[in-house]
Amino acid sequence: VQLQASGGGLVQAGGSLRLSCAASGRTFSLYVMGWFRQAPGKEREFVAGISRSGSSTYYADSVKGRFTISRDNAKNTVDLQMNSLKPEDTAVYYCAARRTIATGPIMGVPSEYNYWGQGTLVTVSS
Repeated sequence: VQLQASGGGLVQAGGSLRLSCAASGRTFSLYVMGWFRQAPGKEREFVAGISRSGSSTYYADSVKGRFTISRDNAKNTVDLQMNSLKPEDTAVYYCAARRTIATGPIMGVPSEYNYWGQGTLVTVSS
């Protein structure tokens, strides 16, 4: 599967952005999807994950209550709605797909993801 992330940009603190990830292929619904981010000089970190059906989600503590992950299996897309953005949310955001079933904290393991998009830059100014 090929992943294409979009929707990044420059936003002021407190603002909102919606990221979208479009997937190719006819088996999108068989993949657990995740969003990760990497800030300059830091390691890639988990942001949010969603199960294959969309019924289960999991968030990093740093974004819980501010970000919402969702997916549309008919359109092969997974979105990340980001509200109340903070300067520390500044990073390149990546969507990723994994074949193995996962829920909860297991969604947050980058090495378990098989496919990665190219990333989209989110910059939050103070």
